[in-house]
Amino acid sequence: MSVFESFEEADVAAALLTGPRHRLVQHNRAFGELFGFWRDGQEAGVALAGAGLRPVLRALDRAGTDRSPALLDASGVTAHGPPGHRFWVVSCLPVTSPHGASVLMLALKVPEEPGSAAVIPAVTTDHGADLARYEALHSAVPQVVWRMTPQGDVSALVGSLGDTGGGLWHPRQSGLSWMDAVHPKDRSWFAGQWAATARGDALLDAVVRIRRAGDSAGYRHVKVIAVPVLRHGELQEWIGTVADAEVQWRRQTRDRLLKRTAAAASAPDLPEAFATTACAVVPDLVDAFVVFQLRYPEHTRSGGEALRATRAQTALATGVPRLPPIADDFTLGALAETVIDSRRTELVTFPPGEPPKALMSGPSADWMVQARATSLAIVPVVLDEQTVALAAAATCLGNPPPDDAELGLLEEVLYSVRDPLRRALELQSVRHTALVLQRSFLTTPPHVDGAELAAVYQPASTTAEIGGDWYDAIVVPGGAVALSIGDVAGHDLDAATQMTKASSMLRALAYADGPAGPAHTLSRLDHVLQGVSTAPLVTALHIVLRPTGDRAWSVTLSNAGHPPPLLIPADGPPRYLYGSLTPDPPLCVAPDVERHHAHHELAEGGTLLLYTDGLIEVAGTDISDGMRHLADQATTLARDPGMPLTDLVNTLLPPPHERADDVAILAFRTGSHRRRA
Repeated sequence: MSVFESFEEADVAAALLTGPRHRLVQHNRAFGELFGFWRDGQEAGVALAGAGLRPVLRALDRAGTDRSPALLDASGVTAHGPPGHRFWVVSCLPVTSPHGASVLMLALKVPEEPGSAAVIPAVTTDHGADLARYEALHSAVPQVVWRMTPQGDVSALVGSLGDTGGGLWHPRQSGLSWMDAVHPKDRSWFAGQWAATARGDALLDAVVRIRRAGDSAGYRHVKVIAVPVLRHGELQEWIGTVADAEVQWRRQTRDRLLKRTAAAASAPDLPEAFATTACAVVPDLVDAFVVFQLRYPEHTRSGGEALRATRAQTALATGVPRLPPIADDFTLGALAETVIDSRRTELVTFPPGEPPKALMSGPSADWMVQARATSLAIVPVVLDEQTVALAAAATCLGNPPPDDAELGLLEEVLYSVRDPLRRALELQSVRHTALVLQRSFLTTPPHVDGAELAAVYQPASTTAEIGGDWYDAIVVPGGAVALSIGDVAGHDLDAATQMTKASSMLRALAYADGPAGPAHTLSRLDHVLQGVSTAPLVTALHIVLRPTGDRAWSVTLSNAGHPPPLLIPADGPPRYLYGSLTPDPPLCVAPDVERHHAHHELAEGGTLLLYTDGLIEVAGTDISDGMRHLADQATTLARDPGMPLTDLVNTLLPPPHERADDVAILAFRTGSHRRRA
C-alpha cells in the first residue's frame, strides 16, 4: 500500500515531494482542495512563489536538505480553498520513497469564522491548545507514521510496521484487540491516557512496552505520539508516530534507579542498604525482590553440605502476597546453589504459578504458586570473588518475565551498591568479632551462698555501635564477692579490645588485693592502664561485698566516673549509692589520681543493681529522667516475689528499636540461695 492510498480519504492534506527543488509527485484529495494552485510535477519554488508562502518553502528546504522535520504555524498564510479557511499547521517530514530522498508534507486546516465546523480536530476551538498538540506530535523524528481506524486497523503511512525502531504491533494479524499488545503493567495507565486523548483532554505522548510482532513473549519500549482526527465530534481515525525508545528507556531508568540506590552508600547497616536496593527495583523491574545474606560465606562447604542463608530484606509490588515466615537460618534451593558456585545470574521462566519445584526451597515454591509467578532470577552479590548474598527477583501475578535489558539493569543496580555493601559487610564482620571478644569475657556469675547473682549484656541495635561495656563477678579469698562493671570510650573493635584489657586486669587485681579495698584496686588499675592501654577514657565501678550475718552484706564501693549503683531495699525507697561527695574521675584521664571509697549496708532481701549508661540514656531526654525511670521500674520488679533475678535484669533491657548503645546489667540480691542457671 502506498502512502497516499492510506491518506486519500483523510482530512489531513498530504503530498509527496521529491528532489532538491521539491517536485510534487503525489498528493491526496485534501491537499488538492487546500493547494489547488499547485500542479502535479510543479516544483515548490514555482508553486509557492508568493511572499506569504515563503515560510512553507523554507520548511520544505529544511526537511529536504537537513533531513530533519520542520513544523510551521502558518496562521495568516492564505492559499486556494473555500473562503474563510486558512493554514493551521504544516509539517514537513524527511522520508524515503521509490523516488529517492523525499519530503512528506502534511497540512491541517481549521475554519476562521466562528461557528463553522472544524475539520481537525473537532474536540476543541482553542487554536493555541490544538497547535501545541501538533507541535508535540512532530517534535521528534518519527520512524513510523501510522494511521488507525476506529475499528483498530493499523496501517503505515511512512515506514513500515515492524521495522527496527518502530515495532508497532499489528492487532488484526493476531486477532486480538489493540490493548492486548501493551505490557500488562502498562495497560491500565496507557488505556487511561488513550481515553483522555480521545476526549481531547491531552495529547497522547508516552513510552510504553508493546509486544513485538510475531513474538508472544517479547516486549519493546516504544514512544507513541498520537492524536484523534474528528469530524463533527465523531472519531474518524487516529494519526500518530511510533519510534524506538528502548535505548532512551534504558538510559533514563538506569539513571533513576542508580539515583535511588545512591542512598545505600550512607546506610548505617546492611539491612538498610539492602532495603534501599530492594525498594528501588520494585515495581519498575520486578514484582518481588528478596535479598538473602549467606551464613558464613567464607567457609568452603563440602560436597554434601547444604548452603544456608538469612532473609535480609524484602520488597513486594501491590497485590503480591506476603512471603511466608521462615527461620533465620534456612537451607537454599538448587538454583541458588548453582548461582553461588558459578557467581553468575540465573533466570528460569515458567507458566503462571507453575514453578520448577526441584530448583527451589519448598516455602519459595509454594509462595510462587500462590503469587502466580512467571519467572525467578537469582543474582549473586560478589565481593572479592566470593558470593556473599543473593538477590532473588520474581515476576508475579501473571506478568511477563524480565527481558535481557531489564535483567541487565537489575545486575547493574546490584553492582552499583557493591562498595556500600562491602563497607557494611566489613563493619558487620568487625561487629561480630567484637561481640565474640566481649562475650568471651562476660562469664556467668558465680554461685554464692546466701545470695543470688544475675547478669545480661545486650549489644546496640546498629552495626555501627559495638561498644566497650563489660561486667564481672568473682569470689575473692575470705568469702567476699567482688562486682565490677565498666565502659571503655568508643564504639569499634579497638574499644572492645581495650575493654578486654581493663576487665581482665581488674579481675586479677581484685583477687590479689584482698582487704586493700576497691579504691586501692582502681588506683592500681588506673596506673597500669595508663602504661599499657590506648583507651582514652574508662569508667568503672568496683564493689566488694562481705557477709555480716543475718543474711546482710556490707558494701564497699569506689566509683571512677561511672553511673552510681541502685540499692533497692526489701522495704523503703530505692536510692543511688555515690562513692563520695565529690565523684572520682574516670580512669586514664590523669596520673596519680587519689581515689575514695564509701561504705553501705545491703540488708536481707535487698537488691544491688549495677548497669552501664546505655540503660539510662535516651536521646532528647535528661539522664536524671532515665535514672528515675530505672529506679521505679527496677523497684517494682525487685519486690515481685515471683520474679527471678535473671528475669528482672532481662526485663530491664530497652526494646531493640530504642537501643542506641550497648547495655550491661549486673544484679546482686541477698537472702537467697539459688542454683545458678
